[in-house]
Amino acid sequence: MIASVSGRTDIPTCCSTWFFNRLREGYVLVRNPLNSRQVSKIRLDPDAVDGTVFWMKNPIPMLDKLDRLKDYTYYFQFTLTSYGKGVERGLPGKRDVIIPAFRRLSDAIGPERFL
Repeated sequence: MIASVSGRTDIPTCCSTWFFNRLREGYVLVRNPLNSRQVSKIRLDPDAVDGTVFWMKNPIPMLDKLDRLKDYTYYFQFTLTSYGKGVERGLPGKRDVIIPAFRRLSDAIGPERFL
């Protein structure tokens, strides 16, 4: 199984504590968007997850937790846009915070884990 974390919500930025709690517990509950009564329990242990894709704009909340991913195959889809604060209000400054954080993440995990 490929875990996509996440295309709809920036889980690495906004919910990294929740995500790492889910890894520790070994599962996540997922509601079917077409049938809200259907909830699936998805295993998240390394034997069940072939790979994880993290979609993000701000790696800072995950930087001190990367060691928790050592047993997983993963990569980061990092998005850096030219939008300013008027469009991306929740992001720290790109030049002074996001780009240095991107470099720090790249140094920590290597270029083969970026797309």
